[in-house]
Amino acid sequence: MKLRRDVFQAIADPTRRSILVLLATQTMSAGAIANNFDVARPTISKHIQILNECELIESNQQGREIYYQIKIEKLKEIDLWLEQFKKIWENRFDQLDQVLSTIKKQKK
Repeated sequence: MKLRRDVFQAIADPTRRSILVLLATQTMSAGAIANNFDVARPTISKHIQILNECELIESNQQGREIYYQIKIEKLKEIDLWLEQFKKIWENRFDQLDQVLSTIKKQKK
């Protein structure tokens, strides 16, 4: 049985976020990914497995090597979810700007 993992749990881990950053620019093998970290390769393999299960990355076998690449579509889903909060924050900052502007005018 394949364990369903939450995308947000996957990106909560700094190592997995770093792996995503690496894969954002190029396709890499697990060994090449692991060379960027000062931890055991099985640990990186576990992180890669979780990212793969969450469909944030995908694997392609080329000969004896497996190469990983980022799945932009899944990251777009995260971006859409975050966008709702961005609108709320921007609205609050606009309101704060208005309050500060009013205070500044009253002091003149």
